[in-house]
Order: sequence, then C-alpha cells, then structure tokens
Amino acid sequence: MKPKEIIDRVLDFNNPPRVGYHLKYGHYSDFRSFDRTTDKRPDLEWQKPEFFADRFPQYLDFDGFLHLDDFGNLWGKMSHDLTGGGEVLEGSLKDWNNLDKIKMPDWDDPKRYAHLPALKEKQADYFNIGWFSGFPFSMMRKMRKMENFLMDIIIEKENVLKLNDMVVKMMLGMIDNYGKAGADCIFFCEDWGLQDRMLIHPDLWREMFKPSFKVLCDRAKQYDMKVFMHSCGYIFDILEDLIEVGIDLFQFDQPNLMGLERVAKVINGRATLMAPADIQESLPTGDRDKIEKNAVELVNLFHKNGGYIAYDYGDYRTIQVKQEWAQWMRDKFYEVGGTPENS
Repeated sequence: MKPKEIIDRVLDFNNPPRVGYHLKYGHYSDFRSFDRTTDKRPDLEWQKPEFFADRFPQYLDFDGFLHLDDFGNLWGKMSHDLTGGGEVLEGSLKDWNNLDKIKMPDWDDPKRYAHLPALKEKQADYFNIGWFSGFPFSMMRKMRKMENFLMDIIIEKENVLKLNDMVVKMMLGMIDNYGKAGADCIFFCEDWGLQDRMLIHPDLWREMFKPSFKVLCDRAKQYDMKVFMHSCGYIFDILEDLIEVGIDLFQFDQPNLMGLERVAKVINGRATLMAPADIQESLPTGDRDKIEKNAVELVNLFHKNGGYIAYDYGDYRTIQVKQEWAQWMRDKFYEVGGTPENS
C-alpha cells in the first residue's frame, strides 16, 4: 500500500495497516514537502548587526544576528543560539495609524506555486504538505510584537479585525494555489497555549479568531485538502471548537501536557494526533523505559482504526535529546504501530 493511501486511511479512520509516520533525520516518512517558492534576499537571512546599520542602527551592539521577514519584521537571535529560531525585535506595524499603509507579502502570487503540479506528479505516492508559517494570530502578533498584540486584542479590536481581514485574504489566495496544484493538506503552526492555560481566554478566542479559522478551513475543504495544526502548550479548552471548524490533525510536541486520556476522549474518531513521545516529560529524561512506555501509550490510546501518526521532533539538539534516545522511541513505534515494510 502506498504511503498516501495509508495516510488517507489514518486520517479517515479507515483501518490502515499501520500507524502513519513522519520521522526525520533520514528516517522514514509518508509525507513530502509541497511548498511555494520563497525569495532569496540577503536581508531575509541571518546577518551580523552591521549589515542592517543603515536601517536599524540601534542594534549595532546587539550580541547576535538579525534578519527581516517578508512582513518587514526585524528578528534577532543571540550569538550563542544554535537554533534557527529567534524572536521579533521590531514589528512592522508599530502604530495602528499606519495600518492602511501595510502591504501583505505576495505569498498568494500563483507564480510561487507554478512548480508544484510537476512536483505532485513526482511525489504522487506520498502525502504532500502545503506549508503555512502560521494562521492569522501568528502573523499579526509578529507585526505588532506579542506583548503589544495581546493588549491590542482587548483595546484595539476594530483594528485587529481589520488587519485580520487583510491576512485572511492573502491566506485564502494561498489555499487556492495549493488546492489547484494538488496539495493533500495545509499545515500551519500557531501556538496558543502556556503550560496550564491559553494565551487569552477561550471565549475571547472564539470571538476574535474562531470565525477566521472556519473561513480558512472551509476554503481548504473546497479542494478536499485536510487541515493540520501545530500548537504548543495547553489548548484543551478549544479542542472542540477546532474540530468543529475543520481541523483534521493536531500536531502536539507535548502530548502529555493536557492529559493523554483526556485528549483522546475528545478527538478519537474525529481528528488525528501527530506527536512524538513528550518533549518535556519523556524524551529529555534519557530514561529508556519512560520513553518507550510513552510511545506505546500514544499508539494504544490514539490508533483506533486510524488516528495516530508517529512523529520526530524537529530540533532535538536544543532540548538536549540524543539521537539514541529518539531511536528508542522510533523502534518502539515500529514495534507496536507496524513497520513501513509491512504495509
């Protein structure tokens, strides 16, 4: 059975012969990237502060690296940071009075997707992922900076919703392009949780952001694309809402955080979980027994005629997890979830 058919069956709870796999670092995956083209400009790459001396002289003494993104936000990361991450230092929308001057990136330009039909033909046996860096909240909070945007949601609702409409319009164009090119899903990252609660009250999320989720998911469904969502932290309070608007798969790196049995009770048979052994409670301990038990628990709780995809965390170095420890997890997934060779 081809990888795409297996993932289709996993997502539809249609008795796949094994769990799905999205393992990295040279290990097996049923998925392939299906991305739009991106610009290759020096200022979009990490540079020493001197590179931006004319535009951002206030950061000449910054102990690290800087880059711009397509929205015009300035990012920084410290010199000792070995990850590809960082955080926004200067948002592109410093004053709401400049909202009408904001221009969205041309991520909805069909030319950025022109190569995808040929790629789809080449990767037809696999499940092709159309990548989004985030949904509206993720993009807007960077333009305003997080500490400002969380206040904006309360005191600048009209402006937030206006900016939201601008972002959603661009994203609908992106979904159209991915759909016409033959993507099997869209996959976005948008963190909504802290350790024990959401960033904002669930009722406020339902008022301000749930409608956009529904609009975007509905557009994806017009092309028979699934919708995958990554989120860090505690979002249990809106799981029902997310399923309602059309999220087909949740990618959690901390699956234990909200209580595995509690999450399974809500999503089983309705949405799929894609997750590694927990990156807080299990993998960083280096405790083989704990890691393997967590892997078995994930398969047993969520793989019910489908519903589970085993996953590799993307940055083990940062959380100080040895590949040996991650391999214990992978081997246990293969043991209890079935190997690709037997599918």
